Amino acid sequence: MSRTERTARTARTPLRALLAGCVLAVAALVAGPAPGAGAATPDPLREVLFVGNNWEGTADVLASTGDLARVGRINVVPDKEERLREIYLNPIKLGFFLGIRATAGEGHDQFVDDMYTTPDGSAVVVSRPSFADVVSLDLRSGRVNWRFPVAGYRADHMAVSPDGTRVAVSASTANTVHVLDIATGRQIGSFATGDKPHENTFTGDGRFLWNSAIGDVTSALDAPWLDWTKGDRKITVVDARTFRTVRVIDMRERLDAFGRPDLSDAVRPVSFSPDESTLYFQVSFFNGFLEYDVAADRITRVKTLPQNPATSTDRTTWVNDSRHHGMSMSPDGARLCVAGTMDDYATVVDRATLTEGPLVPAAKPYWATVDGDGTGCVISESGADRVTAIDFATGAKRVSVPVGDHPQRVRLGHVPGGWTGPASHASP
Repeated sequence: MSRTERTARTARTPLRALLAGCVLAVAALVAGPAPGAGAATPDPLREVLFVGNNWEGTADVLASTGDLARVGRINVVPDKEERLREIYLNPIKLGFFLGIRATAGEGHDQFVDDMYTTPDGSAVVVSRPSFADVVSLDLRSGRVNWRFPVAGYRADHMAVSPDGTRVAVSASTANTVHVLDIATGRQIGSFATGDKPHENTFTGDGRFLWNSAIGDVTSALDAPWLDWTKGDRKITVVDARTFRTVRVIDMRERLDAFGRPDLSDAVRPVSFSPDESTLYFQVSFFNGFLEYDVAADRITRVKTLPQNPATSTDRTTWVNDSRHHGMSMSPDGARLCVAGTMDDYATVVDRATLTEGPLVPAAKPYWATVDGDGTGCVISESGADRVTAIDFATGAKRVSVPVGDHPQRVRLGHVPGGWTGPASHASP
């Protein structure tokens, strides 16, 4: 072998060794860890309650059962300065922003309305009324993953599909519901609604999406004889795959047929029975709720709940036309938990007899959600900055814990095991 050949062979030897090492590394990645090897596994998810502190712009994260101990907190407006800069440079956006503050916000900005976590527990998706958008926030860093500006100038209630992959949000000033991919924020579809779309509810199989339009709840034209001025209020049911309307329900006709023309047809929070044959719903200005047979398309019963003697009879003082706002049903379908918002109490109602249990004092309760183990409901006390758990079986209060300024929506979600809050709240 010549000297030149020996030199070339010596030069090629490290290269061959490097290539061989790369082949082995790739083979190991394809084959996976050897039996018995300690492969890295993701943290198990923990079920929690997200409490949206609407005026503060934060969400408290609590244990979903027991003492509702705080797990962590997340800032839902890490991009606040950027959003405000956009708003103050646009006269139309500024007008709506200030209008929300003066009306629905009761003198405050509305920074968080609704919240749902992604199936993997890595992010929480939040609708922000005053910023007219939906954002996905990374739970570990607190940063914005994606942002979707809704049509119009205000975002409202949301709903998540049963498989957790899609989220629907009401664009309340555009009479539109957007349906987004929860992971990317890409719009999958949208559909038109009545005036001021509000509550969204997916059916259990994910096939249909129900939306309730509540009309104008900020005007002072609250006298019963002026109810017609509130706008086109109806339930729109769409196919959740094609977003085509399959049914429209005008509760005005059903209420009149039931003999209650005095009641508003603005449908507020709702609860389906476990088999989805029956819908329970609240309406504006009413201290109680109604029962609706879905197949027969008719109202079957009404429940009037006690009035608080201290509650003003001036309907213009009731927040956003609410009297009672918030309802959830026990998993077995036997009981309803009702938030008596303007009457300052919550109560559990037997579904068979419609008999209410003890009236649990609460300061402007604004929502009701079933807790993690299904044995109780959790209400938000927006007037006292706390949430309270009530036992479904006894109707008695279990525990109250403090949260941020003006809690409204409470939703079950998931976070990574060991999570105690984001590492930072910086915007991207």
